[in-house]
Amino acid sequence: MAEHSDQGGRIFEVDDIRVTFETPDGQVEAVRGVSMHVGRGETVAVVGESGSGKSQIMMAAMGLLASNGRAEGAVRYRGRDILNVSVDDLNKLRGRKITMIFQEPMTSLDPLYTIEDQLSEPLRVHGAMSRQAARARILELLTLVQIPNAAERMRAYPHELSGGQRQRVMIAMALANDPELLIADEPTTALDVTIQAEILQLLAELQSRIGMSILFITHDLGIVEAFADRVYVMNKGLVEEDGPTARLFAAPRTDYTRMLLAAEPEGTKAPPPEGAPALMEARDVRVTFGRGPGLFRRDTRLEAVRGIDVTLRQGQTLGIVGESGSGKSTLGRALLRMIPSEGQVAWLGDRIDGLGTEGMRPYRKGLQMVFQDPYGSLSPRLTCGEIVAEGLLVHEPGLDGKVRTARVSEALRDVGLDPAMRNRFPHEFSGGQRQRIAIARALILRPKLIVLDEPTSALDRSVQKQVIELLRRLQRENDLTYIFISHDLAVVRALSDYVMVMKDGAVVEEGPTGELFDRPATDYTRALMRAAFDLRGLLADKAA
Repeated sequence: MAEHSDQGGRIFEVDDIRVTFETPDGQVEAVRGVSMHVGRGETVAVVGESGSGKSQIMMAAMGLLASNGRAEGAVRYRGRDILNVSVDDLNKLRGRKITMIFQEPMTSLDPLYTIEDQLSEPLRVHGAMSRQAARARILELLTLVQIPNAAERMRAYPHELSGGQRQRVMIAMALANDPELLIADEPTTALDVTIQAEILQLLAELQSRIGMSILFITHDLGIVEAFADRVYVMNKGLVEEDGPTARLFAAPRTDYTRMLLAAEPEGTKAPPPEGAPALMEARDVRVTFGRGPGLFRRDTRLEAVRGIDVTLRQGQTLGIVGESGSGKSTLGRALLRMIPSEGQVAWLGDRIDGLGTEGMRPYRKGLQMVFQDPYGSLSPRLTCGEIVAEGLLVHEPGLDGKVRTARVSEALRDVGLDPAMRNRFPHEFSGGQRQRIAIARALILRPKLIVLDEPTSALDRSVQKQVIELLRRLQRENDLTYIFISHDLAVVRALSDYVMVMKDGAVVEEGPTGELFDRPATDYTRALMRAAFDLRGLLADKAA
């Protein structure tokens, strides 16, 4: 991190920028007169909730606004206004002097081209490199961002890489021509805590090595405190306050900033009462993907879950944590019989491990799931009310229409949504509201167990806090049992009374939440804890 802001002059300035979108309902002013700057070698963070306008400023600066968007004001790179320059002039800067990393690399990388093909484009367009020279530079870049077996991974397609590896490829692409300014838009939101720490360590190291400036757009205040020199706090298209990171965190000047800083998950979950009945008992659960060897076929088997035992009691919240690929989501799906598995699974004393789709139907009302991405799990063609009512049509088809509508309204009220919204479609809701709809869809069947698979990972901290409080209230009022799957250890600590830590398909450690977080017994768990709660220390160690 730079020690002095503006050292060596300002590289990038935004002056009274305004961004407006034309919509069927009229004009929407997303950014309303914002000014900010970035000095040479400086890391500046722009924070705020979804819809605050932080990303739209950068999209306008890079000439990437949607077709219905319009930007006014000035955006200066080294003193030159680039807001209204020609596309040709802008292209000489984009990908060379100013580069950008987007939140979801899978949507930014072309699935039809190899990593080598995609990394070679900025090198050959901006650097006029030969194919051979570009190949050598790509190998250097992939090694720089710590992609294992870089020479082999050059030939891979995006879907063959993990989320952390895809994000590293995006960083390599952004750094291909040694830019002076890197704009990183939520580059670590969907990554595990250890991979988040690795990506931030990598950016800090590369910044020190090539002296670039970084403009970091995020809603994760833990990252901001550890990584940024200065901060701009945005709310509803305006800058609420700005200043050095240490000062802003120590003495925030506005109620909005204080609200953001106070939005960390808090509180603890008491264990179920002594003697609470066991709802689910699972023994030696195993899940294997792929096929064994055969004629002209190699062995592709992967044991994703390896012999796990689970006992789940009424009113309990079992937290399952681990990195991507650890098997935590696969275990949740196996327990609900959503994928084939081996081993014994009993629900309310009944063996369900051998049941197929029809055999499981009578049990589905009591076993529900809420997925990580509510937008992906909600049909865009159905209204909110129709989505929530789906389960009733399947499991209680004899219900009178008026009763069904009343049940939908009740479920929406339970999750804090106005029943008058039931005729809106998913795209008309915010991310937090869509997650509430997904919870209402599970809740309407009055289940005993809900498996929550990363339900808060893509939400702002303030919205996360609301969803956590909602889940707690619903659990108390309905005597619900949860399996909470997440890589966010702060959320797991606030919601769970018992935690299992998974790695490579196996449980490496488990126990009551307080004991496990206060006295982790394995190096792996300690590494997860440090990545989640001591990011500043990790970056300091790296810098040293």
